[in-house]
Amino acid sequence: MKIINCFFIVFSFLTFQFEVNAKIKLGQLFCDNMVMQRNQQIPVWGWADTNERIVVTFNNKTYRAMPNESGKWFVKLAPMTAGGPYQMTVAGIENKITISNILIGDVWLCSGQSNMEWPVKASKDPIKEAKNANDQQIRHFKIPHAYSEFPVDTLTGGEWVESSPKTVGDFTAVGYYFARELRKHHDVPVGILNTSWGASKIQAWMDAASQDLKSSPFADSPVKDFIEKESAQIRKSLLKQLDTLPLEDMGKLRNVPVWAQSAFPDKDWKTMELPSLWEELGYSELDGVVWFRKEFFLSKEEAINGITLGLGKIDDTDSTYVNGKFVGSLKMSYDKVRTYNVPSSILKEGRNVLTVWVEDVGGAGGIYGNKKLLFYKSISGTHTLSGSWKFEVGKVVLKKVKTPNHVPSLLFNGMIKPVKDFPIKGFLWYQGESNANRKEAYDYRRLFPKMIKLWRKTWNADLPFLWVQLANFQSITDDPNRPSNWAVLRESQSKALDLPNTGQTVIIDIGDTWDIHPKNKQDVGFRLSLIARNLAYGENIVCSGPVFDSKIIEGNRIRLRFKNSGSGLIAKENKEFLTSFIIAGKDRKFVEALATIEGDEVIVWSEKINNPVAVRFAWSNNPDKFNFYNKEGLPAAPFRTDDW
Repeated sequence: MKIINCFFIVFSFLTFQFEVNAKIKLGQLFCDNMVMQRNQQIPVWGWADTNERIVVTFNNKTYRAMPNESGKWFVKLAPMTAGGPYQMTVAGIENKITISNILIGDVWLCSGQSNMEWPVKASKDPIKEAKNANDQQIRHFKIPHAYSEFPVDTLTGGEWVESSPKTVGDFTAVGYYFARELRKHHDVPVGILNTSWGASKIQAWMDAASQDLKSSPFADSPVKDFIEKESAQIRKSLLKQLDTLPLEDMGKLRNVPVWAQSAFPDKDWKTMELPSLWEELGYSELDGVVWFRKEFFLSKEEAINGITLGLGKIDDTDSTYVNGKFVGSLKMSYDKVRTYNVPSSILKEGRNVLTVWVEDVGGAGGIYGNKKLLFYKSISGTHTLSGSWKFEVGKVVLKKVKTPNHVPSLLFNGMIKPVKDFPIKGFLWYQGESNANRKEAYDYRRLFPKMIKLWRKTWNADLPFLWVQLANFQSITDDPNRPSNWAVLRESQSKALDLPNTGQTVIIDIGDTWDIHPKNKQDVGFRLSLIARNLAYGENIVCSGPVFDSKIIEGNRIRLRFKNSGSGLIAKENKEFLTSFIIAGKDRKFVEALATIEGDEVIVWSEKINNPVAVRFAWSNNPDKFNFYNKEGLPAAPFRTDDW
């Protein structure tokens, strides 16, 4: 899925260049409307000529500094309680800077990939939410996309913006709704420091040393070896899957779509079950062009009256043909449903051939979405086109690395290091989709705790670290034994709860089957705020749904115990049984299970399993008919009792 918008990206060592007149400059974070962290010493920094004398005045106090040999200067403001607005002046010999409308409150650093970056204006009820966004005690700073091979100490831009109907549309939706909920319970200004990048991998947000990469500033690039190895691995993986790597589209001859002709022999083509992103079926490294073909048969009457084609969603661009004739196309429209009318002049009685040319420029690709959207509609009714299609790869686009935001350390160096001296209340993290593949989903349980420890070390404080577990996404399966990379990734996220002062928000019940960007960000922010209120603000409230604690095998049943049951366990909508449970014996073959609540415990069994060994709950990309909650309305976290 295309998660990266077009941003101007600066890739440099960002060395500060002094102006000829040696005027003082401030770090990018220090500007009008800023929020500074309460109850902590607040560093203020900037750059000037080494002979400059810096005088900072704030809240009737004066602070003085001199630049070091590299031109950077620091002062530390005395801790303050929440309040404002204040004004700050920074004066030197040549110039004086005045910063107005400063608030003292709590600053939360929000980071991750597209679901953290996703703005209010693209989320649920944007017009309604904007009309009510008049709390100017909420401020937002979007750190521009930037990456660097080595740590830097300057941002490439950004500004603090007050919440208002005109501005809130560009705020991170998760961060804004989180801040809004906090403001309902604590009369403290909230600053949202938004340093996120769509489609980024966790490795990009970690430094080189924590990933055992070269980190010496005198060595070659710390990521050089990684880039070379990943390039070779991508090529090797594609060759194993495809046997050949065509660099030009083999399906076209002098721009004529040869592979779309109905008489073209396709008996040696592979098959793929559609709708499905091809990454779901093992082609995780494939970017380029794939041709899909499927036969369908019409009566004479159907052919004479024409048909309507429904092709669901296609990532990213398609050109669609019937019997070799072009019938429609949408360019770079991964989230739009395709519907094309096919006139009788193109159709035939009997066999017809549908061909879809699909170009994917990065991320996931293919024909995906709800099966009901893949059809042809004729005078006789609607007929499904889901199922087995033939396919062949026309062109492969080889990349040294997928994108800069996948390369270890680049985003940490360019978007975390520059703000490390800015005090904050805690971290919000929403990332994992880009690591939810066969290769990396399990390894995430090693990387994620490392990253949390790294960021805390970077801020030199054991700050609260809250994250969002992956939502439900992709097609629902009836096979309880189908492997799920997303389930493994969720489990890896949960493992980080072993670290102190951490919290996880479960949203497996409010995702979108066909959209990796679920629009309901209000509930995500609300659930995060519950954890923050408990963990960071000391409120004695229920902030989590049920979490698996232990199991006891009793004959042909397994009794499960849970933590965080709140005021009691429930099957939502007063159902008799809990759903999304599966159970297995020693043969490790899972079957659907029955599950009921007994007090604060759950009993799981199946008539097909006499000697059960293991239970799994919500262990799939998209658990069907999820209904396990506590009475506070918070969903149970997915789990498994085995370690197979």
